[in-house]
Amino acid sequence: MQHKTKAKIIDFIFIAICVLALAFIRFFEEKLFYDPFLSYFKNDYLNLPFPDFKGIGLFFSLLFRYVLNSSLSLAVIYFLFKDVSITKFAFLLYLLLFFILIGMFFGIVLLLDEKSNFILFYVRRFIIQPLFLVLFIPAFYFQKKHS
Repeated sequence: MQHKTKAKIIDFIFIAICVLALAFIRFFEEKLFYDPFLSYFKNDYLNLPFPDFKGIGLFFSLLFRYVLNSSLSLAVIYFLFKDVSITKFAFLLYLLLFFILIGMFFGIVLLLDEKSNFILFYVRRFIIQPLFLVLFIPAFYFQKKHS
């Protein structure tokens, strides 16, 4: 009994560290990542043209941020559910969703005009924020509870 309680406390500490790390990524985003869209979306973006950007630099910056957020999110999922199959499934989802979202992001930026900035706002949000974690935890909990 005491061993289980100790293990749960350690799991909670690891989850808290991961969530704190996610918060630090958000807090220091301007220093850590190249993203001209950070300031673009903080201003009156509905009436502004897309900012100039370096495509390769932006891609690798978004990739780096997505990998950081996804890795920490996968750690949270693992320590929360202690199920390798759920963690592997989440990894595959993160991988698939990255390719879909990055394709949409650059498709919107390169092929469409500024009238698409509202769609771009949300696509980019899913790339740079750990929103999938907020969606996956209840979904995996529900799945685990009903299987």
